[in-house]
Amino acid sequence: MIEILSSSALATVQDQGREGYLRYGVGTAGAMDRLALAVGNLLLGNPDDAAGIEIPMFPFRIRFLEDLAFAITGADCAARLGDRPVLPWWTVQAKQGDVLTIGVPTSGTRCYLSLAGGVDVPVVLGSRSTQLRGQFGGYNGRQLQKGDVLKAAEAGGRALAQDPAPAAGFGTVPPEYSLPAPLTVPAAEAGDTVVRVLPAAEYDCYQPDSLEAFWRDGWKVTPQSDRYGYRLAGPALVPTHTVEKRSHGIVPGVIQVPHSGQPIIQLRDAQPSGGYPKIGTVIEADLWRLAQARIGTKIRFVQTTYPEAVAALDELNGYLVKVRNLVELFRPSPH
Repeated sequence: MIEILSSSALATVQDQGREGYLRYGVGTAGAMDRLALAVGNLLLGNPDDAAGIEIPMFPFRIRFLEDLAFAITGADCAARLGDRPVLPWWTVQAKQGDVLTIGVPTSGTRCYLSLAGGVDVPVVLGSRSTQLRGQFGGYNGRQLQKGDVLKAAEAGGRALAQDPAPAAGFGTVPPEYSLPAPLTVPAAEAGDTVVRVLPAAEYDCYQPDSLEAFWRDGWKVTPQSDRYGYRLAGPALVPTHTVEKRSHGIVPGVIQVPHSGQPIIQLRDAQPSGGYPKIGTVIEADLWRLAQARIGTKIRFVQTTYPEAVAALDELNGYLVKVRNLVELFRPSPH
């Protein structure tokens, strides 16, 4: 068990998301950086669908109420367990009474705290993820607050507490150092997030100058951005004619263009339908990069193809296979 010591941190319990309910009007929710959460679970030997804590504001502090292994993945944060520094993307064993403090990231914007066994909250519609819009799932359907006590799933947490040696003391290389960069963008600056994009249904409805600007310019992530979507600022995207559409299905990664001409990238808490025209879609393999883009930095789009998007997803899955194989070297088989 752990106790939350921070207030107003906007932290939520998330897993890989709530799949299969978009047709009923229920969004996917889930971790913004699903890759980071997946690695945290792999390092601890958790089930793939185990839930962790997504932390977007810092500092964030918890107290361990029992001996428990944990891992921190995602944004590169300066974390300390008591007075001891904690390595990112590494397994660590906490003792009862230890206080973990996660500091402001030096890069990225969200980190994930994974506990041995996963965070034990009820499964709602097949997922433990917090759906903030509907106020269900996760911990009472809301962000975590000071004084909340969360349990680790008994199957993982209790066993690891009894035999901590296999659960702590190893880690992996973060994906930004293991996966190929999307593509080189000559105009990109340090801190820019580069993601690959597939043209979407209404792509050809925009003026040539706007399409050129879409690929050429950096798009600033505005303070109005959150888990629902990134609102971007840049040159106005102008259609060749008025585009009026009925609401239709959308998924995380879709880039819509409202009447202002300033794009919005739909993210994990987005509604499952919308009527704004779609100019592109960030490929699934790059959504984790997008999730770590900071407010005030720029996002740059690189055009790609469907076969390239599939190949990029294969690369991401290959990275996870390597991490799984690494963990098996350090963790004894339960059989």
